[in-house]
Amino acid sequence: MTQMRPTLGDFNSVVCFKAVITGVEDTLGPDGAAVVFTRAGRVRGHNLARELGVSNTNPEPSKIAEMLDGAIGKNGTCLTGVKSVTKEGDTYIVDCFDTVCSAGEPQGSDRKCTFTLGAVQGALEEITGNTYLGEHTESVLRGGQYDRFVFSPF
Repeated sequence: MTQMRPTLGDFNSVVCFKAVITGVEDTLGPDGAAVVFTRAGRVRGHNLARELGVSNTNPEPSKIAEMLDGAIGKNGTCLTGVKSVTKEGDTYIVDCFDTVCSAGEPQGSDRKCTFTLGAVQGALEEITGNTYLGEHTESVLRGGQYDRFVFSPF
């Protein structure tokens, strides 16, 4: 992939990204912003899976975790680390760490990882060929070991 910014590189700070999030929340309210960021994340996830050439490949959950972590983890865009992907019936459970959305938030914060959830959801949908309803069920900000996203068939 060609670098988009030749001098500064393709990454910006968590501080700037979080300023976008809070600015949109101030403008649209938390619920409106959640819709916007989740949708934006889904679009990013779909495009990412297409770029990786894994559309409709439906690999084992451990392979999905490996692909996602490589693309959006430490060696990718640094959106989040992907610890694991498991499947229970038709439901996928994705455990993430160091999510950009939770960065710098105080313990007990009600912050949801809307963009990150959307990005994982979009990639999962593109990889499996299915549509899911995503939910952020556990948070490192509220006692969870990971930010857990649960994707149920829609």
